Amino acid sequence: MKILDRYILVTFIKNFLSTFIILMFIFVLQTVWLYIKELAGKDLDLVIIVKFLLYFSPRLVTLVLPLTVLLTSIMTFGNFAENYEFAAMKSTGISLQRAMRSLTVFILILAGTSFLFANYVIPAAEFESLNLRRNIAQVKPAMAITKGQYNTIGENYVMKIADKEGENGQFLKDVIIYQKDPSRTGNFTVIKAKEAELISAEGDNVLSLKLIDGNYYDEVEQKDYQKQRREPFVKSYFETYTINIDLSELDNVDMDEKSIDNAYTMLTVSQLNDTLIDISKNYSNYLKSRGTTELREMQLRPLDTSYLSNIPVDTTRVMEDELIKNFSLSSQAQVLRGAETSAKNNITSIKGQKTNNQVKIKTLSKYEIALHEKFVLAFGCVILFFVGAPLGAIIRKGGLGLPIVIGVALFLTYHFIGIFAKNSAEDGSVSAWVASWLSTLILFPLGVYLTYRATTDQGLFDLEGFLDPIKKLFKKKNADAIDPEQPLADFDLSNSEKAILKTKNQRELEDIVANYEQYGYTEKFKEAAETLLKSYN
Repeated sequence: MKILDRYILVTFIKNFLSTFIILMFIFVLQTVWLYIKELAGKDLDLVIIVKFLLYFSPRLVTLVLPLTVLLTSIMTFGNFAENYEFAAMKSTGISLQRAMRSLTVFILILAGTSFLFANYVIPAAEFESLNLRRNIAQVKPAMAITKGQYNTIGENYVMKIADKEGENGQFLKDVIIYQKDPSRTGNFTVIKAKEAELISAEGDNVLSLKLIDGNYYDEVEQKDYQKQRREPFVKSYFETYTINIDLSELDNVDMDEKSIDNAYTMLTVSQLNDTLIDISKNYSNYLKSRGTTELREMQLRPLDTSYLSNIPVDTTRVMEDELIKNFSLSSQAQVLRGAETSAKNNITSIKGQKTNNQVKIKTLSKYEIALHEKFVLAFGCVILFFVGAPLGAIIRKGGLGLPIVIGVALFLTYHFIGIFAKNSAEDGSVSAWVASWLSTLILFPLGVYLTYRATTDQGLFDLEGFLDPIKKLFKKKNADAIDPEQPLADFDLSNSEKAILKTKNQRELEDIVANYEQYGYTEKFKEAAETLLKSYN
């Protein structure tokens, strides 16, 4: 390796490491702030907290690494240009591409390493972090009750509250509780209360929830199908109602337990490929079965006319062409209400099928995006290097001022385009692979443009090149508007000589002035050509 390549590479790596460490520290602090509610007040060991941060750090690399490459490229090459080191290189015949050669090799190695990191390290860290987060959530669940969200308390209760008050947040407002029945699938018992109070002594394994002024709803399970259609339920009112939740099992929470292993963020490329094949096949079969089922039901299922059973039928009357007119006025209202109910049921069923289909599309898109993102991270580092390096050489500013502003602005644009595209992919508006690669594909032509501008020693924007055609257009219009009779009026020339000059354009007049003797023209003819030429300019 030559001295110049070593100097550029060492300078870049120093800036890269310092920038990466600073950004990683900032993002880790942001992670602590984001999950502070899950960690605070649970008497967790320092080792558990360090594990929590350590397992969450790898996912931050997908944000920190591209931003580090961009900022380091701008700062390094901006410093070279600002200190006239590039000018010294170019004076010895070293171009920008030659100066970037060693760094290009380093970036390609970094891109390969980032792919391996995204394919193996991040899935393993996600596996550990999700399981650890689940285990932490089981410790002191009373601290985990968050207003406006559904909170799992114990094994059989899911609670949602509108607000909580008190020194320790023990007074709850507008409480909704769903009580699970291990023998039945679904939520059949709902408890609502205007107020509630959490009562739990220190060291006690029982959490008491005192509900005030509420109602208790319980759906009654019926084996008879006809009785099930009536949807029977029990409703009762209470002034106070206390629920005791046993938390003794939470004292034995194993922080090393790992029961979650099927999240799409935990899978490698080969695992994602296999999973996508299965999901795509299941989705295709689902669509085929739904279409077949709906068609069969439309052909075989009779219309629901149960609401007509209580309407008297007059067989002596002649049937009217308009069906509704065959009923009395009171019966017509009953028929219309029954038809309305039937239509609403069908609409509800269609909406349910639509929601189910959207969930399947969202799941499929998430797995496909997770697959593409492992490659996008590597290519993004390469593209951002070829955006940042020439940009730094063009703006000729290093350090932590302008390069930071420009770099952060570019990265935020790159990042938010990716976020918006992925959100659109989850509802099926955009293809998953397009959403994953969109931000990278947008920056690719920018990298090519900046590299070309920096290589040819041009500025960021060529205003002169943009304005020159406009200037020439106006000059041509002005030249076309000149009357050649006026400049030639003061010269004693024959009409034939004047006619010759009038037919000449600007370039031909310049040729006449330079070579008038070769063409056999006189001094007066040359002076007249000069005068006419000046009038064009």
